Order: sequence, then structure tokens, then C-alpha cells
Amino acid sequence: MDAEANGNPSTGGEAPDPGRLARLLAGDGVRLVVDAGLSDTLVRELAAVTSLTPTRDPEGPGPVVHVGPTLPDVLREGGTLLWAHSTNAGVDALLRPGWPPRALLTRTVGRMGERIAQYVLAWVLADCQRVPDVLADHRARTWERRQGELLDGTHAVVFGTGAIGSAVAAALQRLGVRTTGVARTPRDTEGFDRVLALADAPAVLPEARWVVNALPLTPDTRALFAAPLLNALRGATFLNVGRGESVDLDALRAALTSGHVARAVLDVLPTEPAPPHAPAWDLPRTVVTSHSAGLTTDTDVATDFRTAWRDTTNGRLPSLTVRVGAGY
Repeated sequence: MDAEANGNPSTGGEAPDPGRLARLLAGDGVRLVVDAGLSDTLVRELAAVTSLTPTRDPEGPGPVVHVGPTLPDVLREGGTLLWAHSTNAGVDALLRPGWPPRALLTRTVGRMGERIAQYVLAWVLADCQRVPDVLADHRARTWERRQGELLDGTHAVVFGTGAIGSAVAAALQRLGVRTTGVARTPRDTEGFDRVLALADAPAVLPEARWVVNALPLTPDTRALFAAPLLNALRGATFLNVGRGESVDLDALRAALTSGHVARAVLDVLPTEPAPPHAPAWDLPRTVVTSHSAGLTTDTDVATDFRTAWRDTTNGRLPSLTVRVGAGY
């Protein structure tokens, strides 16, 4: 359930052979296929890293290295894919409806942890300083002195203890917030005062002032935030920077109505872009942002791909290898 893979990556299923990949990448006929949406600047940087001539056409013979947010069906089904590098951190869309056997999948993280941590911190501070109420006062031309809240001594529970979750926790911790992480495999992780298993999370949720979802979407995390977890809260602010489908929006509405959840900030939704009639827009005391908390840049993609290329061509599985069996 960690948002990021830690330790030695294992892809699950028929894992890629790093030695075989290195040999094939050193051979002739390897094609670098880049997504049509990639900028020309980024494509030039990828070409410089690989010394391959890039193409935006996935059709053709020979082993393929693909870079992009999605995978063309012809590469998914044709048996030519050696390696795909996702330009996003989340890879659930790439893994559906299945992943080609023995193909390597890596992803881009870049400075996403830092960006998402600052996003979370901004909304937490806005909540502490009663910014939503102050804005309402301004619109109503009402002079109302409102007492702010200090972060020091409050408690945050962060679901996901990988690079993103730990960056969020560290940012909060520096301002005196006590941080509890929730992970599939609890272990000491930088930024957290303690890390618990999911089964132990309900016991600490009643004391949480902030609850942050930084989990990937997997079968275990789909609709994880439903009534049993949300109703364990006692007036916490809930922030979702993980995946939209991990939250049951009907249960969130009920928790907001009952007061179990005081406020919500949702950067991700089950359907994106959210149409004007999407129910999330009408949730009480909720702010929806447009999946913009941790946008990757061309520099992020080029830097992480360069590192992964160096590892792969030297016969090592990159640290950003996705564990296909786990979904992240």
C-alpha cells in the first residue's frame, strides 16, 4: 500500500531479466518510441540519453523502449516491448488490462514529493488560518476576527509511506505535527514518528487532525476510504493526493454532513476531467483542484529516465521499477 516502492524492486509475475534487457538494449534495431504528447525538447533529451532516433509511430519491427503516460495497444500486444517508462508517477492506467510478460516498467517521480508536500502544507495552513471562512467574510463584507490554529502538536495520519507520503509527513513534521504513517509493510521511515499497518489505522484516526491519502490505486486501495474509515474520524480534514477511485464519494459526503470529516481537499477524482455536473463539486466544505498537486515536468522525466537508462544498460533493475504484481 506504500505510495512508492521501497527497497529492492520486484515486479511480480514474470519479472524482467536485467541481464537480458542490457544485452538487448546494446544490440541493433532497438526503437525509441515516444508518446505523441511529449514536447520536442523532451524528445531531444531522451534521444541524447539513448543515442537512438526517436519516433512517435509505435508500428514497426524490433525491440521497443517506450516513453509516455500510456501504452499503445500495438506495443501491449505485439511482444516487442522491452521497457516502458511512464511520464507519470501513477501507473494504474498503464497496467490495465494487463502488462506484457518480461517487459520492464519504470515511472517518473522527480520532485513530485516536494511539490505534493507543499500543496498539502498550503491547504493545511489555510485551514489553520481559517482562510475559507475569511474569504467568505470578505465576499459578505463582514468584519469578523477569527482565531487561527497552530500546527504544533496536531496529529497527521498519512496513508502511504513512500517518496510522496514521506515528503508530506516530513513537511508537516518540521512544523511540529506528529506524524503517523499507514503502510502495507510497517517499517521505520523518514518523516514519520511511527508507521502502522492498515488494520491498526482505525485506532489512531479519532485523534487525527489531518488525514492524507498518498496511496496508489490497487485492488486493495480501491474505495478504501469508505464509511468504516471515514466514520472513525472526529472532525479531521481529509486531503486526497493519491487516486480518486480510492475514495467512496458517497461515504465522504455522509462523513462531511455528519461532521466526522470537517473539510476535504480533493486533488484527484474518479472521473477526470470532472464535468460540471460531477457530484464532487457539490460536496460541503470541500475544495476540488484539477489533479495539479504534483505535475511532472520535462526535467523530471528526463532526469528519472536518464537514471533508469544507466541502471538498465548496466544490468540493474532501476530503483523506479514498478512492481507490476503490486500495482506500484
